[in-house]
Amino acid sequence: MRLYEYEAKQLFSQFNIPITSGQVAETKEQAKAFAEKTKKPVVLKAQILSGGRGKAGGVKFADTPLEAGTRAEELLTTSIKGFPVNKILMDEKLDIEKELYLGITLDRVNYKIVVLACSEGGVEIEEVARRNPHLIKKISLDVDQRFFPFWGMSLARHLGAKGENLKKLSQIVVSLFNLFKQYDAKLVEINPLFLTKDGRYIAGDARMSLDDDALFRHPELAEMGIEIRHEEGEMTEREKLARGWEIPYLDLDGDIGMFPGGAGFGIMGNDFIHYFGGKPANFMDSGGGPSPERLARMLILLDENPKVKAIFGARFGGISRCDDFAKGVVIFLKEHGLTKPMVLRMTGNMWQEGVRIFQESKKEHPEIFKNIEIHGIETPIEEIAQRAVELAKQR
Repeated sequence: MRLYEYEAKQLFSQFNIPITSGQVAETKEQAKAFAEKTKKPVVLKAQILSGGRGKAGGVKFADTPLEAGTRAEELLTTSIKGFPVNKILMDEKLDIEKELYLGITLDRVNYKIVVLACSEGGVEIEEVARRNPHLIKKISLDVDQRFFPFWGMSLARHLGAKGENLKKLSQIVVSLFNLFKQYDAKLVEINPLFLTKDGRYIAGDARMSLDDDALFRHPELAEMGIEIRHEEGEMTEREKLARGWEIPYLDLDGDIGMFPGGAGFGIMGNDFIHYFGGKPANFMDSGGGPSPERLARMLILLDENPKVKAIFGARFGGISRCDDFAKGVVIFLKEHGLTKPMVLRMTGNMWQEGVRIFQESKKEHPEIFKNIEIHGIETPIEEIAQRAVELAKQR
């Protein structure tokens, strides 16, 4: 889960990491008022949960309050990288001497915390690593290790700090590490870290991503509403609904609804859909041994998605039994009804019983089965995936 820049900077200030006295604006009038109060040129930064906003037009400058209002209106009526801009962070424009980079992240291969410092900031650190890896200095630590001040000094020297600046920059590094550990972060970045012409270090940007499994230890962060976020962007309304139903669900940009029997089977099904030229509309996991009612709700998420043109269902019965799968589908058909064509296949634990449930229900209510094709073990799953792609293309 990712914080907005202004939220991350609020945490920065608690750890004495220097930030500007910015203000969040949600209207052009608020932006104009900030510029009038500042009486200096300002920078307007779109608040979205995505990187690279500068290149995408999400950062603008204004010399006057009138211009600040105009630029704010431009940002608040657009989308950056597909995300609508609802808030802007207003900041005073600084006289910058140099842009640096500081970051802390996890090395998932070696199970280490890695502190990074680079003398070239304001650009993607991955690009610097490709072009000039010698500019990046790293310190790796065990997850339970302290970060000693002399390591901060070492990184500050690498960034060119001298004299009093060496002490100030070293303290920022130590504070950033303490922030990282305190909030169970996965990533904390200051990019760029400004060195101003009057000798101050100021966090020009702030990126912070948290481990959602540790959120229970930070109720003060839960109050920000970060539980309904992704690393990139906010949850959609369907994702929020699925979360309330305790169904792992993620919206994608395709038109084939995926109704899988477990996460692994769901990943395989998505691969099949891509292979046959289709695009999944979602990823979803039914969980181990889901109830028929849970399965019925999964289908509601798909049938009510306006992007979905066809539904692909596949159940390999193990812990999740095929008779429960069939019961869930029947509950959905009787209580909700199906508006999209759906092709299903089931095999494994209790699949014969599942087939019997479908057959009996179809005899009683043939009208609710008109949009469904049901297959058993005799039909390869590849054919089912291909059929789902064909059905989507026919609509």
